[in-house]
Amino acid sequence: MCSHQSPSATADRGLAHIVAAHPEQGWTLLCDGAIVFDDTGELHADGSVVPPHRGPADRLAVAA
Repeated sequence: MCSHQSPSATADRGLAHIVAAHPEQGWTLLCDGAIVFDDTGELHADGSVVPPHRGPADRLAVAA
């Protein structure tokens, strides 16, 4: 792990770089040990969780 560890949930998230990306599985591992999911959720190395930041359902695109 690198020095991009922070006690706050997303303070250093922009500084951490990708160590492993698995878009086919929907997740990315960052150098600070955090796992970021395609649904915008996060699992941090200290075990803390950031739930997905989903938008309102009425804003989703619907095929005609």
